[in-house]
Amino acid sequence: MINHFSPVIIIPVYNHQDAITRTLNAVLEYGYPVVLVDDGSDTVCHNILCDLVNEFSESVHLVHLKINSGKGAAVKAGMRYALQKGFSHGLQVDADGQHNITDIPNFIKVAEQEPQHLICGYPIYDDSVPRHRYYARYLTHVWIWINTLSFTIKDSMCGFRVYPLAQVCHLIENVPCGDRMDFDSEIIVRWVWASHGVKNLPTKVIYPLDGVSHFNKVHDNVLISWMHTRLFFGMLRRFPQIIWNKISE
Repeated sequence: MINHFSPVIIIPVYNHQDAITRTLNAVLEYGYPVVLVDDGSDTVCHNILCDLVNEFSESVHLVHLKINSGKGAAVKAGMRYALQKGFSHGLQVDADGQHNITDIPNFIKVAEQEPQHLICGYPIYDDSVPRHRYYARYLTHVWIWINTLSFTIKDSMCGFRVYPLAQVCHLIENVPCGDRMDFDSEIIVRWVWASHGVKNLPTKVIYPLDGVSHFNKVHDNVLISWMHTRLFFGMLRRFPQIIWNKISE
């Protein structure tokens, strides 16, 4: 049971030195504290993050991972840190400027109204989205619907979402969950398997021309394929319980 509502913004950063200052300034306009997670960035980016923390010392925290561990690992580290600091909810925002920062107040408002739910963004794209990415997402959508036996999750790949920290940290400490680009999809499936609620909210997503993508077409696609495989067999093991939960709703 959540006795207080204290949100924080969590931003994983890996060599986003050209975008993070702009992203952070936009986020800080809404008055919420921020946890920056330096995922083993190079010296240039790390120094920029340290300068930002010194500049905004009252509202910005820094978690430093010595080696690059992946987006999922960075988000996990940020959530654990935020929970230890007494925050109740963490809104994950990408560092590269893809997410619509102006949606922060609405996501936080809904999280306060539905504090036990994971508030998950589903993207509304403009013309900047690469078409191959747009269509490829639907393959993951289909697998997510199969692995949850439901359409509860509208989009499992959008990282713009609000986590109830106590529940999600308990989950990641007790079940395996990917550390890289497979994290966003896997954690929300395991969240649903644990009978936690999901609230889907639309949000605009853009692909900046100067954006930095760390998606490795070979390595990350292998990780995502393996994730879908283990989730599928996990669903088969849970099939009776999933069906029973649906009947009991």
